[in-house]
Amino acid sequence: MKFAYFVRPHIGGTYSVFKQLREGLAAYGIEVCWLSMGQSETLSDPEWFPEFALGTAVKTDGLQTEKDQAKELAVAVQSGGYDGVFINVLSDRIQTNIARYLPEKILRIMIVHNITAGTYAAASSVRDHVHAAVGVSERIRSDLVETLGFTKDRTFAIPHAADTRSSRNLERIPRTGEPLRVVFLGRIEDASKGVFWLPDILDRLDSSIHLTVAGDGPDLPALKLKLARHAGRVNLLGAVHPKEVHRMLVRQDVLIMPSRFEGFGLTLTEAMAVGCIPVVSRIRGVTDMIVDDGLNGFLFSIGNAQEAARLISGVAANPGAARLLSSAARHKAENDFTIDAMAQRYFNVIRQLDEKRPAIAQPLDLDHWSLPKGLRSGLRTFIPTPIKNWLRVMRERI
Repeated sequence: MKFAYFVRPHIGGTYSVFKQLREGLAAYGIEVCWLSMGQSETLSDPEWFPEFALGTAVKTDGLQTEKDQAKELAVAVQSGGYDGVFINVLSDRIQTNIARYLPEKILRIMIVHNITAGTYAAASSVRDHVHAAVGVSERIRSDLVETLGFTKDRTFAIPHAADTRSSRNLERIPRTGEPLRVVFLGRIEDASKGVFWLPDILDRLDSSIHLTVAGDGPDLPALKLKLARHAGRVNLLGAVHPKEVHRMLVRQDVLIMPSRFEGFGLTLTEAMAVGCIPVVSRIRGVTDMIVDDGLNGFLFSIGNAQEAARLISGVAANPGAARLLSSAARHKAENDFTIDAMAQRYFNVIRQLDEKRPAIAQPLDLDHWSLPKGLRSGLRTFIPTPIKNWLRVMRERI
């Protein structure tokens, strides 16, 4: 069988998941290729040239309407010999909405990566046109079934994998007297990642503790300004290529992840895979399904900089306990979040669908292309960001 995975090569979790899924499902005779629309910077960057052999970019230059672009995407799916597609909800609204227009013979598996209201609205808008839905955490699967009306026997929880094969070759150098090294890894965006809490956490830590910020995003310039008062103990790396992530993480002691919301937390498992101790926001059904609080890392209340700093300080003050936590974190990642385990679960879903394909809504006519309500801008678009951030925190705390 051959599947298209709607993504383009880039530094980010969605493409990392594609690489894991491609590698894992190959063992079951299933080929997974990336399929994207239009050009991007990575498609002209020599560093990404090896990725070109793994997929195709659909040419949409000069096509003015979404309908015309959608038609080209539909043609690419059919002419590419694909038996099915993996649709990453809301990563691109055309690629999400195309689920409603593909021919009946194309298997459609929706992957829901986040717990936001917008993501759930988008997933619900194409729910009746997919054969199965995969939530990347138990929280998502539960929300889809219990709140959004998804069919229980066609909705699954499949966590992402950590690249534990490459991490096993990296040896951690024990900290013996050196200052603690803390790292933030991810998209530099406050709304989801809570990066503006990083300076507040540093305010409460001993001045010897060092912070590395690895990543890029829209809030990087503002974060630089907020961290200026900590000059000398902060290193801003910018975006880190996936091939370098583990080598960067193995030189760090603690991963700080102050997110307001996450669907899974891929950087969390990647850090644990090299023994980096996680100190992360407690997000029900997401981070608390990865970190066993006090055993292989720590959880703190969202937005509680004082609690986060206290936990990090505890790691700094107890090197012996830190070594045990580091070892336990690595053990958890290497045993629970493997590519083989993830691939087997996806294969079981595909096999189930192939043996008895469930009935779904009839495909719509592409000549009458339209966006359902869940893929259009709603009233939540106009809510000021500070209010949305407050509501997100209150939802998780309640």
